[in-house]
Amino acid sequence: MKAFFSLLICSTAISAAAQTSVQAQVQTQIQVQQVAQDDFMPVFKEINTDVQANSKAYSNLKFATESIGHRLTGSENGEKAEAYVFQLLKSYGYDVKYQPFEVESWSRISNETKIGDSEIELKKINSVTLAHSPVKASVMAELVDLGNGLEADYIKDAGKVKGKIALVYLGVLPGSPEKTPYLHRSEKAAIAIQHGASGIILINGVKGGVLLTGTVSVTGKLIPIPALCIGLEEGMTLKETLKSKKQYASLNMRNFSGLIKARNVIATLKGTTLPEEKIVVGGHLDSWDLATGAIDNGIGSFAIIDMARTFKKLNLKTARTLEFVLFMGEEQGLLGSKAYVAAAQKQNALDKVRFMLNYDMANNPKGFSTSRKEMKGLFTAWGSQINQLDAGFKNIFYAGAGLHSDHQPFLLEGIPTGGGAGEALPNNSGPFYHSDGDVFALVDDQELRNTVRFSAMLVYALANTPNIPVSRQSDEVLKKFLQENNLEVPLKIAGEWRW
Repeated sequence: MKAFFSLLICSTAISAAAQTSVQAQVQTQIQVQQVAQDDFMPVFKEINTDVQANSKAYSNLKFATESIGHRLTGSENGEKAEAYVFQLLKSYGYDVKYQPFEVESWSRISNETKIGDSEIELKKINSVTLAHSPVKASVMAELVDLGNGLEADYIKDAGKVKGKIALVYLGVLPGSPEKTPYLHRSEKAAIAIQHGASGIILINGVKGGVLLTGTVSVTGKLIPIPALCIGLEEGMTLKETLKSKKQYASLNMRNFSGLIKARNVIATLKGTTLPEEKIVVGGHLDSWDLATGAIDNGIGSFAIIDMARTFKKLNLKTARTLEFVLFMGEEQGLLGSKAYVAAAQKQNALDKVRFMLNYDMANNPKGFSTSRKEMKGLFTAWGSQINQLDAGFKNIFYAGAGLHSDHQPFLLEGIPTGGGAGEALPNNSGPFYHSDGDVFALVDDQELRNTVRFSAMLVYALANTPNIPVSRQSDEVLKKFLQENNLEVPLKIAGEWRW
C-alpha cells in the first residue's frame, strides 16, 4: 500500500511538473506573440515629430526657475509652483486636481559652525545645516573621524564617539575596500545617533567647497542631534589634522519645524478599454531652497508635464488610465508620494495601479529600467522600435530596485516601478546636486527633449499593451524581493522593514 501511495504521489508530482512546464511554455508563447503584436511605431513616430518640433519643457522650466525660483515644500514659492503647474496642465486640456496633504515640515533659519584645536580657539568654517536637524541646537564637543560612517566604523571605534561629534564622509571614501556599502546620509546619521554621537558633520565629496543639503532623517521627523555638511577641502584637511591632534567643534543652529500644507498635482487621462487599470507617471516638483532645483528635479518634473502636453496635442488614446503626478515634499522625506499611496490605500485602490514610472533627475535615457526583470521582453521590444527612430537610444535594459525617491512608497507596496536607464546628467551637473549651483544654465534643451519623447513612448506602450506580465507582489513575495535587492538593512535602519 505504501508503495502504491509513493507511486501515486510521484505520478502526481510528475503530472504537476509537466502541467507547470506546459503553462510556462504557453505564457512564453503569449508574451512572444504579444511583443510581435505591440507595433507602436506609427504612434512613436508621431510622438517623436511633435516633441522635437514643439516641446515646451525647456521654456516652461526656464520660466519657472526665473519667475518662481526654488520650490521648497510648504513655502510661498512651493505654493506658486503648484499653482503654475496646475494651470499649465489645465491649459493642455486635462482634468487636473490638487491632492492636498498636511505634514510636519522643516526649513533652516540660522547656522554657525566653528572648529579648532581647543574649546576656546575656534575658527568659523562654511557649512550648511542638513534637513531635520533640531529646531535649536548648541553643541560643543570633540570631533571623532568615523570614516565612511558605517556600522563597522563605529564598532572599530569601540564606543569612543559617545558624547562627541562624528566626522563622516558623505559617500564612499576614495581608497575604501571594494564593495564598501554606500549608505544615504540619513542612514549614516541614524547610525551616529544609535552610537551616542552628540552631532554629525558630513564631508561633501565635490571639489571647490560645494555645500550640499538634504534630509538626514530616515523617518521624515526631527533627529535629536545637529547635522551639517562642510566642503571637501576643509573636510579632508580636518581628517588629516585629526591623525595627530584633537579637534573640537561648536555647532549652533536654529531651524523651523511644524505642520505645513502642500499639494500634489494630478492630471488624468482616462483609459478607454481598461479604465480601472492605472499607470502612474510621477516625479517630484519640489526642490531645496539653496538654488532653483533646475536639475533636481526640474528636468524630471517638467519632462512629465511635457509628456502630458504631447498626449493631448496628438489626441492619443490609451487603454489604461494615465495619471501624470507632480509630487511635493520628496526632498523632506517622500511626503507627497507617501500621501498619494496612503490615500489610495484608504480607498482600496492600490491594486488599480499596475505600474509606477518615476522621473527624478531623469535625463537623456539610453534605455529603460524597472524593478521587475519579467518586463525585459516588452521593454526591449519597444526600445528596439525606438532605436529605429533614433540610434542614440541604445536600448539598454536594467532590472533592480533602490530607495530614496518617489517610487519607494509604491515599491514597498509591491507595485512594479520603472523609468529610464543609461542616463547621464547634463553639463557635469552632478556635483551641484542639492547645492546652490543647481541652476537653469545646466539644463540641456535637446537632452530634455530626449527624456520627453523616449519616456512618452514608453508610457504609451505600457498603457496600451494587451497584457502587463507583472502584478502587485504579495507581502511574502515582496519580502524576498527586497532581500534579493539588498534593501533589508537600509529599510531596517529607516524603520520601514515591517517583517
